[in-house]
Amino acid sequence: MLARVHTFSLDGLQTRPVAVEVDIRPGLPAFVIVGLGDAAIREARERVRTALTNAGFSFPDRRITANLAPAHLRKGGSSFDLPIALGVLAASGQVPPEMLDEVSVFGELSLSGRVRGVRGTLAVAEATREAGLRGIVVPRERAREAALVEEIEVLGFEWLREVVDMLGGGEAPPAPERVAAGDGADEIADDLDLADVRGHAHVIEALRVAAAGGHNILMKGPPGTGKTMLARRLPSILPPLTRAEAIEVTRIHSVAGTYRGGGLVTARPFRSPHHTISASGLVGGGTGPTPGEASLAHNGVLFLDELSEFSRFSLEALRQPLEDGRVAIARGQQSAVFPTRFMLAAATNPCPCGFAGDEKRCRCT
Repeated sequence: MLARVHTFSLDGLQTRPVAVEVDIRPGLPAFVIVGLGDAAIREARERVRTALTNAGFSFPDRRITANLAPAHLRKGGSSFDLPIALGVLAASGQVPPEMLDEVSVFGELSLSGRVRGVRGTLAVAEATREAGLRGIVVPRERAREAALVEEIEVLGFEWLREVVDMLGGGEAPPAPERVAAGDGADEIADDLDLADVRGHAHVIEALRVAAAGGHNILMKGPPGTGKTMLARRLPSILPPLTRAEAIEVTRIHSVAGTYRGGGLVTARPFRSPHHTISASGLVGGGTGPTPGEASLAHNGVLFLDELSEFSRFSLEALRQPLEDGRVAIARGQQSAVFPTRFMLAAATNPCPCGFAGDEKRCRCT
């Protein structure tokens, strides 16, 4: 018997529709997953098999083939566990297959049958609405995140057994509260206010001008004069995020795996990477590829402390993000475009020892 489950694959910040097709036929017992999946998807065979058994379901003693279509698209992550498990149950007649035609499924499975949250839930919920599906099945811990998307039904579950009972005609879980912007959000920026600063009138005026015009700013001075302290309070004088900006910031941090809240992020991001960061860590990269610090600072502030200590290669990599407000990453057969409209703030010492111009204190040759 053949069953089909709707889900989505993350491709950078974009989502690609994926159909999980499961076929069960007589033959030597085997469980094969095809469709250009990574190691996490290949390991899903053991997670799905054990989760189904521990949840009280019978695992078919036949030849099982799970295809992740389209086959040419590279796929990764553990979010395919739940779709594959439901596909096996539907193909074996333990779940009505027609119930899976109107919803997308997104989640990881533990060996006990618990449904675990995965990154990118908000992006997948938006893709579910765009695909015209009625709702989305997600882990309960991510239900409030998915509920940020309107016009779809969000079904949050903690256990695989609960999902199967609902698909079999049982009662649907209570709808998660659709929170407003900031309600229960995991704020990214620290609760620091520029109004707490005393003195530094000329620097504060420069920060006000930079914030008002969206300009970048460089602060140069000896150690201990307050450069970092002032930079960390810069987001407090920036205008609040609009709802569209808040959704965009929340989506980026959800895909990157740095978001843990249940509502929209309302604080403008403030990112301060260490000066030893690589170019790929700064602008994005990896085999995924995944967003870098420049994208995590989108609609916020990217602060480079000890600017002179950053490698030239890393600083050169910031040229395109600063000029275009976006960065294109190409890795092998994959490419991704990440938004990078941020305000760059940097701080540096005037010389290696930090006391240039002071003949008594400067130790530099």
